[in-house]
Amino acid sequence: MATYRIGEPLLGRDELTSWDMSGRSIGQVLATVHRVDGVLGTYYLILREWRSLFGDSATALRMPSALAMAGAAACVALIGHRLFGRRAGVAGGLLFALIPTVSRFAHEARPYGLVMLAVALTALLLLRALDRPGSPWRWTGYTLGLVAVGLFHLLALTCLIGHLVLVALRVRRERRAWWGFCLAVLVGLASVCPLVVLGRAQTVRQIYWIAEPTGWGLVDIWPQLFYSGVCAGTVTLLAMVACRERRDAVVFCAVSALAPVFLIWAISHGEISYFYFRYMLFTLPALAVLAGAGLAAATRSRPALASTLAALALFTASEQESLREPLAHYWSGGPDFAAAARTIQSYYVPGDAVVYPRKEEEAIALGVRYYLPRDLKLRDVFLAESPTHRNDLAATECPQPTRCLRGEKRIWLVVRGDETDPLNGLPADQSAALRTHYRLYGAERPSGLAVALLVRTS
Repeated sequence: MATYRIGEPLLGRDELTSWDMSGRSIGQVLATVHRVDGVLGTYYLILREWRSLFGDSATALRMPSALAMAGAAACVALIGHRLFGRRAGVAGGLLFALIPTVSRFAHEARPYGLVMLAVALTALLLLRALDRPGSPWRWTGYTLGLVAVGLFHLLALTCLIGHLVLVALRVRRERRAWWGFCLAVLVGLASVCPLVVLGRAQTVRQIYWIAEPTGWGLVDIWPQLFYSGVCAGTVTLLAMVACRERRDAVVFCAVSALAPVFLIWAISHGEISYFYFRYMLFTLPALAVLAGAGLAAATRSRPALASTLAALALFTASEQESLREPLAHYWSGGPDFAAAARTIQSYYVPGDAVVYPRKEEEAIALGVRYYLPRDLKLRDVFLAESPTHRNDLAATECPQPTRCLRGEKRIWLVVRGDETDPLNGLPADQSAALRTHYRLYGAERPSGLAVALLVRTS
């Protein structure tokens, strides 16, 4: 499921940022994350090295996420095996793989798959450390796991609530286990403290758009986490069936799945809201482990277990299929950058230039650039300094647009498609400069965009 039609959806806005950042030098990446997106610096550096080996196709950019999801599924199976038995582990791993969200973010060139792998692997390392609490090597492994969780996504460190509960239930008076756990947590948190400080300083710019959650948000979040109401209901029901199993294992999984959501909801009522479903995807492995235990308890034979999994796959097939559509990485449709690029490529003449609207975001410029052939060069008319040169995610534009025109005979204009006149999609000063010297020759409207050709009149 993780690699099936992985390259077909067009790159989403955030994925385009990943592509842009992975094409910069190490020094440029570090300089940029010092200003913006600091919490994703580790992911950008990993993707940069991956891209240098395998290229920048959509499949190549997404493959680390797909491999991470496969690893997370394996960890879910191993955790389930340790906590509830072999059948429960196999059921949990397969259930995890069938969740539409897992497929969706296995096809995303963003760190969410790596976060889920890190959280699941860290839980497994904790279980191994508790088997031999006197082994410093096992606690070292757990510490490194915590550091990885923090480096990929700081909010995922709320998984420590479940870890604390497990240690309390498992060892109680075993001092070696408590010392090992406390030291590991202390070292792990201390290691990511600089990232916490950096991330906190950047939150106003990065996640200002997330609304403060209401009480209904605690209910509405679950279908979003699964990308399917049917799957959310099935997994929840199976998790409830597992409540009769081992008490410590059930409590550990339940707390790991639920407590982070409630905690993030609570802290999102301060200055900054963090309550966004993508930031809580790391709770899915724990839910899958618990649901796998419930499925194993409810089905006493292999055919019954297989039939249940097949039924879930059938009921979520439509969601799985929709996640692989070309514009699946956008809510309710989106800009078809590939179609816009094809239009420009079809009618391109050497010497052509281009104009993009940058008032709100860089995504249109990045999207068209990504899908244009690398040897097709278009001067970006109103670009004063690119994001790469600024060590930022945003560009700067010419303060006086008229002076940035260089007499090009033809200029391509790519703007959002909701404007009847494409020139209205630009800031007033840029639009006025173009209207003075150019006229609209023709326009095409791929989904979500308008691609217009302007020809010089004077």
